[in-house]
Formats: sequence, C-alpha cells, structure tokens
Amino acid sequence: MCSWFIKPAYPFTKKINLKRRWCNDGLFKSELHGFLSRELAEDGYSGVEVRKTPQRTEVIIRATRTRSVLGEKGKRIRELTSVIQKRFNLADGEIELYAERVLFRGLSASAQAESLRYKLLGGLAVRKACYGVLRFVMESGAKGVFVAVSGKLRTQRAKVMKFRDGYMIKAGQAAKEYVDVGIRGVNLRSGSLGVRVLIMLPHDPQGKKGPKKQLPDVVRVLDPKPEDEAGVVPSAQPIPQQQQQQLPPQQLPPQQQQQQQQLPPLQQQAHIPPQQPPVVMQQQTFPPTQPI
Repeated sequence: MCSWFIKPAYPFTKKINLKRRWCNDGLFKSELHGFLSRELAEDGYSGVEVRKTPQRTEVIIRATRTRSVLGEKGKRIRELTSVIQKRFNLADGEIELYAERVLFRGLSASAQAESLRYKLLGGLAVRKACYGVLRFVMESGAKGVFVAVSGKLRTQRAKVMKFRDGYMIKAGQAAKEYVDVGIRGVNLRSGSLGVRVLIMLPHDPQGKKGPKKQLPDVVRVLDPKPEDEAGVVPSAQPIPQQQQQQLPPQQLPPQQQQQQQQLPPLQQQAHIPPQQPPVVMQQQTFPPTQPI
C-alpha cells in the first residue's frame, strides 16, 4: 500500500476551531492535488477546485482530455471518488467529483509543463522542446511566457536553462492574479530534471482567457468630446470695436457691460461712446518790454 493511505484522515464532521479548519482545508486540497496530478498526468491534468456546500463537497478536476478522466460510462471517475472517500473517511454522497475541460490549453501552465515533461521523456532536445512550448503559448494569446529547465541536461554538471518571451510580471498582487505557474519533475536515466513554466495571462472582460480585473499600471486615454462651436466666443481673442457695437449688451465683455450701464439711455440705444468736454487753452499776457 502506498504512503498516501498511511496518514490518518482528519474528521470533517467534528466542530473545530476556525483557524484549524482553514489549515485542514489547505491540507485536504494539497493532498488531493498531489494524488490527482500523479493519477491523471497523462490526461492533461491542470488543476483542481474544491467547493464546499452544506450538503456535500464538490471537487472540480480541470483537464485537457475529460473523456479519459471520466472513463467508459463514468467508471474511472467513480473509482477516484471511492478512493477519496476511503482516504478521508467520508460517507457515500458526501463528496462528488466533476471533470471540466480546459478551453485554452495554451494558457494553462500545468498543461504546458506536462507537455514539456513528456517531450523530454521522449528524448527530444531541451532547447527544441522549450522553444516549441514558447511558440505555442504566444500563439494562443498570452502576454508572456517563461520556461526554466534545471538538472543534468547534457553533461554531468547540473545547470539551468531559461527561455522567455513577451512581457512578464514577477512581483506584486498583479503577479498573483495574472501569472499561472506549473511545476513538474522529470525522472531520466542521468538524473532528475525540474520543469517550471510561467504564463502571463491576457486581460479578458468576460473572464475566460484571463482575469477580469485590469492591470493597475494600464492608463486609458479617453477621446475628447466634440465642442459646440455655435455661440462660443473665445476669451483669448480680442473683439473688434465694430463687432462690439453690433453685439447686444448680454454678449459684451463684463467691463463693456458696466460702461454701457453707466451711460445715459440715449447713448445706450445708439451705442455712442461718451464725449469728453473740449479743452480751452488760456491765453497768457506778458508785461511790455522797457528800453534799456
């Protein structure tokens, strides 16, 4: 019997502390993920989702080939359900397994890591296999991809080969939401290799190809609104005097309106500027000159 059945299962029905329940849920999902990744490796397993309801626990298995996960007339999915029930001491009907097909295989890091693993097991060169994965992921619509293969690649000296293309975020909350990570191990005759695939998902408002939330550093520039040119007088350009006389008092500048209000009523109607009083020159008289 494998070591997966040796550890005692924790009780699901007993009332326990909230913090301990969170830890137990994490352990349950981690152990379930490890078991399914080993059992469904050849079927394109790319992840699991656990949903808990008051009646039962639903486990959704994501894979590229759902027919092989279900088996003939649902035989394989029932076998997996019975194994999980025995492992965690669950009653019949308390847990149900569903298979969901991965719509975009090129945007699943787990599926690409599994594909790269089988290429390396088949004897394909590391560089050729990694470049094939990079090209397929970028053609699927990803923003960026990063592939790292570590171990004894050609010689006895272990090293790491890294391949990257496109745009990739390494830190922050955006990296948790936009970057999909897949890690696999490859056991060869020369030794074990580690495969790590990171895929930068695109933004999708519908949430199918990528997250709905936009990146925080994306700036959207809106188009300017069309201005209504009818009746708009630009304030920077001066108005000629002839046009000012033709305009009604409401369309004149504020200073002109104040001057217009201070004029007499006759001048307001005729728009005659105020006349200044004439300047009278005073004659100066000089005393008569005396002979020397």
